[in-house]
Amino acid sequence: MTERKVQILMGSDSDAPTMQRTVDLLKEFGISCHMTVASAHRSPDRVEKLIKDAPENGVKVFVVGAGAAAHLAGVVAAHSTLPVIGVPIDSSPLKGWDALLATVQMPPGVPVATVSVGNAGATNAAVLAAQILALTDERVATVVKNYKEKLASKVEQAAAKLESQ
Repeated sequence: MTERKVQILMGSDSDAPTMQRTVDLLKEFGISCHMTVASAHRSPDRVEKLIKDAPENGVKVFVVGAGAAAHLAGVVAAHSTLPVIGVPIDSSPLKGWDALLATVQMPPGVPVATVSVGNAGATNAAVLAAQILALTDERVATVVKNYKEKLASKVEQAAAKLESQ
């Protein structure tokens, strides 16, 4: 099986447009990943198998998106020693507040690194996953450094443009 350093899980295919941001940025960084649907409630056996198979597939980090009840990231964290990054999805009538609270409020000893709700969170999850991988991969460290420098450059350009008016 092909190596996938980042395993991206989501509770429903309706979360795919948000989680695609994670995939796109990881690909831009040159980091292998795989995205699939697995529900903590509707397909717990599938979730368990994906977690169990992760190490042999080269997975180093999980990025998990879920809305509403949002138990998926916690289930992954409970069954794995790999880092888990939770992306609360704003798909419920509560606009993601329920997902945020369910993702961030983990019991002691079962951490889920939780990023912001929705699209920004999906982007930040890719950056955080890359930063974790950069601890042992100099190429990824360089890519993340360059990404951060581009962000700073855009701010400088915007400031110069505004100040010249």
